[in-house]
Amino acid sequence: MHYTEYTKEEAASRLAEAEKKHESQIALGLSLDLSRGKPAPEQLDLSQPMLSLAEWQDDAGVDCRNYGMPFGLAEMRRFWASVTGIPAERIIVGGNSSLQMMYETLTRAMLFGVAGSKEPWCKIEKRKFLCPAPGYDRHFRVTETLGFELVTVPMTQDGPDMDAVEELVKDPTVRGMWCVPKYSNPTGVTYSDETVTRIAAMETAAPDFTVMWDNAYAVHDFVEDGDHLLDVFSVAEKYGHEDRFFYFSSTSKITFPGAGVAMMSMSERNLAKVKPLICAETIGPDKLNQLRHLAFLPNKEALTAQMKRHAEYIRPKFDTLLAILERELSDAGYAQWTRPSGGYFVSMEVPDGCAKRVWDLCREAGLTLTDAGASFPYGRDPKDSNLRLAPTFCSLADMTPAAEILTTSVKIAALERLLA
Repeated sequence: MHYTEYTKEEAASRLAEAEKKHESQIALGLSLDLSRGKPAPEQLDLSQPMLSLAEWQDDAGVDCRNYGMPFGLAEMRRFWASVTGIPAERIIVGGNSSLQMMYETLTRAMLFGVAGSKEPWCKIEKRKFLCPAPGYDRHFRVTETLGFELVTVPMTQDGPDMDAVEELVKDPTVRGMWCVPKYSNPTGVTYSDETVTRIAAMETAAPDFTVMWDNAYAVHDFVEDGDHLLDVFSVAEKYGHEDRFFYFSSTSKITFPGAGVAMMSMSERNLAKVKPLICAETIGPDKLNQLRHLAFLPNKEALTAQMKRHAEYIRPKFDTLLAILERELSDAGYAQWTRPSGGYFVSMEVPDGCAKRVWDLCREAGLTLTDAGASFPYGRDPKDSNLRLAPTFCSLADMTPAAEILTTSVKIAALERLLA
């Protein structure tokens, strides 16, 4: 029976039962965390041997301890080419943060425009950026900081609602869109072939409409046969829109989030515009870190083996969380959630008006969640219904009590609202 069909007496009885369980959870004095998509310490240990690798010359014998190579090592660009299928000459390798590369890309667009721009974006009044939501809060913060109006686009099981996107891009002040195309943060959705094709093919009023294609989870499958994502550059080329895409990825959740290697790629025309600006910005990234990564992950086969080791830690945590959600919430319809095949997140939808209350109840019992509303522009979820769950950092032993606190809190919030 769906919980909304309970009689008032049944709802009150079940609420009292959940509140009693919640009080017992509070008494345990736990400190648990499902708030951010971070690798667990055991995952970080997988890459610990890399720190003892002390290479300082590249394949050509160049001393990487010195200045130079502003676009990264040739070997590192070839490594990323093997992972992404993008030609190495179209790849730029930087420091540890792909988010920083995204911020710098948009800052350059503000000051100098992108290929196809008639003027720098800073001169465009009331400029807007499309934000598929639930989405990545740090993406939204970048465009908010740069003065864009953030326009929410609903996420579907196939990616952004493309009917909405195609309507919105008729507005010339809409300059771009954020995309996490594989195992999207936080829904875990991988964009369908149709969605990728429509993003690449659509006509836009802004001639320099730009898609920030953050393929952060390109290799982060935790099941044997992970999701397939269409190659966006090959599709865009068919429609003459290759300039539209700026592609990003990194090793942040492959090796060390604080000491990984980030990359970006773009069209030839955008490269011609961006490379001189990068040369004005830096004399070169941390090439020794790139050498360490190449020694540790010399080819795609080594990368695949590394990701299988990560999956051995990640999959049981997702399985445990999803099993408890199913057991406690499914039959009575208290909530809905995604069941991804990779990535770092589960997106949960609780009854409208309940997400903040669930967050508060979890905090009382010692469970930290991402702030309710964080997955929406300006941190405002119009329905107050979405919660982002990040199972990876929590230990497997702690996953059961964390999930039980969460499910108890969902029941309390839902039943309180029903009775009100």
